[in-house]
Amino acid sequence: MSNRITVVMDPSNIEKLRNIQAKMIKNTSSSVSFSHVLNLVVTEGLKKYKT
Repeated sequence: MSNRITVVMDPSNIEKLRNIQAKMIKNTSSSVSFSHVLNLVVTEGLKKYKT
């Protein structure tokens, strides 16, 4: 289950995420939420860091 949180992001990062979202929407027939895109990007970014 997901948790609802509030974050403050730099506008340039939001624009980059929206561009990724737009590309994903063009390549699929289903909807792609901003949250889904953000989770994908964060997951890929976290793979670079070992805990």
